[in-house]
Amino acid sequence: MQFLRLKLSNWRNFSEVDISLASRMFLVGPNASGKSNLLDVFRFLRDIVKAGGGLKKAVIDRGGVSSLRCLAARRYSDIKVEVHAGEPSEPEDSPPWRYRIEFNQDNRKNPIIKREQLWKKEDEIVNRPNEDDMKDPQRLTQTYLEQVNMNQPFRDLVHFFESVQYLHLVPHIIREPERFMGKSGDPFGGDFLERLVSTPEKTRGARLRKIKEALCIAVPQFKELNLDRDIRGTPHLKALYEHWHPQGAWQNEKLFSDGTLRLLGFLWSLLDGEGPLLLEEPELSLHPGVVRLLARLIARIRRKKRRQVLISTHSSDLVADKGIGGDEVLVLNTTSEGTVAKVGKDVREICVLLESGMSVSEAVLPRTEPKNVQQLELFEG
Repeated sequence: MQFLRLKLSNWRNFSEVDISLASRMFLVGPNASGKSNLLDVFRFLRDIVKAGGGLKKAVIDRGGVSSLRCLAARRYSDIKVEVHAGEPSEPEDSPPWRYRIEFNQDNRKNPIIKREQLWKKEDEIVNRPNEDDMKDPQRLTQTYLEQVNMNQPFRDLVHFFESVQYLHLVPHIIREPERFMGKSGDPFGGDFLERLVSTPEKTRGARLRKIKEALCIAVPQFKELNLDRDIRGTPHLKALYEHWHPQGAWQNEKLFSDGTLRLLGFLWSLLDGEGPLLLEEPELSLHPGVVRLLARLIARIRRKKRRQVLISTHSSDLVADKGIGGDEVLVLNTTSEGTVAKVGKDVREICVLLESGMSVSEAVLPRTEPKNVQQLELFEG
């Protein structure tokens, strides 16, 4: 299953969004246009349904309703999120699942549901507020998604939301595992090594062997990759580099380069899990020659695992692959009324350029440059 369509109202940078989503999607736009905020919609749905989560926590963790609401919101200030989910082969006008939630805040600034609806095919199986909600408004502080006594008829969708993965590894966090141990599910890598070592041995070994083969190609002198615990039980990655000494030189993650750690984390995240994967700027710290191959690598692994991958990027090298279609790029542009998001195939000028043989790098990225960016060279210290 994957996300097929996304509709938003008053969500962070976006006044209104209505876009179709491909199995592989590249989000491009200027700084502060909302790439991370758009990806966060899918994390938000995951946080509602995950253990220990729920609507209230998901909203509070993001600074409250006032932080989530678009600054351009005026008369109608409710925040709306709607997603369609199913297989890519499903008809767009009849997805297997449609979920919609609209919420705002009460007088105490707690999130309150204004509307929650869910359809399975053509059948509406949730429509709130209902009669019970009107009798007890406190019920509207929780979604049916998060209530196990209510979500049994649509638990497949709940599990799908739970399967969303987000990883944006920060190398210095991985290098200090003792400092960040206990942060389960940390998207920046605080528990990354613990997650690796807790993976079943057979699965972990198979993945690390594949990753080692890739690192041997991308990282000069890289030869072997191991994972174990030290005498205190702290997990460590160890790599063997070819060296003038006959036995080579072993190093742990504290001595890995930023690029090595980021590439390792990127490859692991592609192999780990089946649900939608959210990646932010995977090109960071990597050589352009490696970055130019990431799109093909994502496509190959995505087809094998049948998972959706959504990637934010500023890199011209990452989107230079001419195999990226207009339906696979989401273009964000800022306006005084919020950010406008359009799929490349829905922009005539972009379609013409792509059909002429240009890559997304050539046809799209110039359209996302800030106006008058050349004036930066006039900056004086």
